[in-house]
Amino acid sequence: MPESPVSPSVLSLSASSIDITQAICDIESVSGNEAPLADVIERTLLDYPHLEVIRVGNTVVARTSGGKAQRAIIAGHIDTVPVHANLPTRFETVDGREYLWGRGTADMKSGVAVQLKLAAELTDPAIDVTWMWYDGEEVESAKNGLGLLAAARPDLFVGDFAILGEPTRGDIEGGCNGTVRIDVVTRGLRAHSARSWVGENAIHKISPVLNILAAYLPSSVEVDGLVYREGLNAVGISGGIAGNVIPDECRVHVNYRFAPNRSAAEAIEYLRELFTGFEVEVRDAADGARPGLDAPLAQEFTRAIGGQALPKYGWTDVARFSALGIPAVNYGPGDPLTAHADDERVALDEIVAVENGLRTWLTGALA
Repeated sequence: MPESPVSPSVLSLSASSIDITQAICDIESVSGNEAPLADVIERTLLDYPHLEVIRVGNTVVARTSGGKAQRAIIAGHIDTVPVHANLPTRFETVDGREYLWGRGTADMKSGVAVQLKLAAELTDPAIDVTWMWYDGEEVESAKNGLGLLAAARPDLFVGDFAILGEPTRGDIEGGCNGTVRIDVVTRGLRAHSARSWVGENAIHKISPVLNILAAYLPSSVEVDGLVYREGLNAVGISGGIAGNVIPDECRVHVNYRFAPNRSAAEAIEYLRELFTGFEVEVRDAADGARPGLDAPLAQEFTRAIGGQALPKYGWTDVARFSALGIPAVNYGPGDPLTAHADDERVALDEIVAVENGLRTWLTGALA
């Protein structure tokens, strides 16, 4: 196995965003081990007098205070899913296109690298900017650094518009779907399988639930000009006690991804109606976020970047900004289809394109 490179004490933010991406990817920061990377980011940014640097746990915030009329929040998470023989990073060419390969390259340290470079470079942006690099995104919500920061320092969440650097292939993806996880439960009566007629088999009772799921046709819902595709799927099933026992319980684990035209509470009510007659237990729920593209600053951003905005089908932390009344979009290098994969990688031209797009907007070059 290749040796991990020695972590730098500070980053060279005058280097290319590609080189910065490689440097921070090679600092392993699987969720729970973000402190070394947060330390490096904090030490690096303290050398830039135009930035006020704030550290809360393993989340680092840097903000300008130029007295501008508008402020944007630009954020990215610094943690990754576990490494699986995909560090240190390496450069490779696939079908004539150059990539940086390795854990975190797409999700989402290339976006963080672009943000760090521009935070250092843009001493007097056209609007004030609050940059946020946070931990705990890839694990349970209670550990999410953005959520913890909002609870500890709500004063930092003052802004007219927010951008989250999740991988979007350099496209603008507005808002996000919401998500609900439920268990649909059937009950029975235990008995010896040799005398099954004195029991009730809970697994046999689950077939109507599976029929409902198999017959479901995903809806496409237009919200503020973007069309979100919903999904309702069984993601697991559990039941059974032993090879000679009639089971008295069976659970189908269901995940519903719903368009942001409805709240999580409304989505739960929809599921209860869909599975009328069955016991439904809610395991987890999160609101989605509307596209956020009608805000004036969002419209300026869209014009600067160009192209057509797309919907975000997965759930992201833009929903946290939306819940705080801040319109937000996803925008970053990397293909989300490679996120978390063993062959995770990011195209070098996408890193450069996102850097140039953000710079154009933040400097007011198209104003």
